[in-house]
Amino acid sequence: MNNTIEKSLQIRRKVIRAIYPALIKAGKIFGLKAGQDINVHNVIPPVSFYSLKTLANNGTEIQFENFKGKKVLIINTASDCGYTPQFSEIKLVDDLYKGELQVIGFPANDFKEQEKSSDEEIAAFCTGTFGIKFPLAKKSRVIKGEEQNPVFEWLTNKEKNGWNDKQPEWNFSKYLINEQGILTHYFGPGISPLAKAVIHAIGPASLL
Repeated sequence: MNNTIEKSLQIRRKVIRAIYPALIKAGKIFGLKAGQDINVHNVIPPVSFYSLKTLANNGTEIQFENFKGKKVLIINTASDCGYTPQFSEIKLVDDLYKGELQVIGFPANDFKEQEKSSDEEIAAFCTGTFGIKFPLAKKSRVIKGEEQNPVFEWLTNKEKNGWNDKQPEWNFSKYLINEQGILTHYFGPGISPLAKAVIHAIGPASLL
């Protein structure tokens, strides 16, 4: 990578870090991309969450049946979004709930083409910039359509998950599944992963 490109990327990252607090504040005050939906009746999904699987960034298969007994937090991510600093907060959540919560990132380019072109670049950015250790899926489509990732098809179709039809509003939308494979919450991008509502939904950590 030449110096001009690297300098441009550094400037872009500084801008993203600078505007992120304003985006979260707008979410709190104006509800900007800060939607929240809850499975208040604890509806059991017609299609088992544990029947799902996806390909990881490195090409290995992630089988969701391995997550029985854990909560699962699924987030559609992008490397060059105003909400990208949430990676730091997601990492804190992942560290706090180690062994109790499985975080999975789903890189996607569905919103203003804010994701890198290759899975290798995405992995290098996420580990090198934020030090994340939770698995990333291969880049895919998360909004509704013919090429929608099957995991997000389950998350956004009430005929499969039991109650929710809401697709991601933007990058860094969050879906929480409980220990029994029930989709319990949707949190919009404007809600920080460290927000009280998210932490309360996940529950007390054994480290606390």
